[in-house]
Amino acid sequence: MKELIEFIVKALVDDPSAIEVEVVEAEKSTTYKLRSAKSDIGKVIGKRGRTASAIRTIMTAVSARQGKKAVLEILE
Repeated sequence: MKELIEFIVKALVDDPSAIEVEVVEAEKSTTYKLRSAKSDIGKVIGKRGRTASAIRTIMTAVSARQGKKAVLEILE
């Protein structure tokens, strides 16, 4: 899942080398903390959060097969 998030986000931003995804495992959920360059935050979130919502929808579909809940946090 981490690789999937990195792949999607790196295709969107101007500085793909600044993308970092940290994985925090819990009992029933996994949290993915996404960091990018400050200039690329808007591209990751998208207009009215549509891009972030689309990424979260993909994550939900993949995590349903794994039986865990996936959460995406976009950090500055």
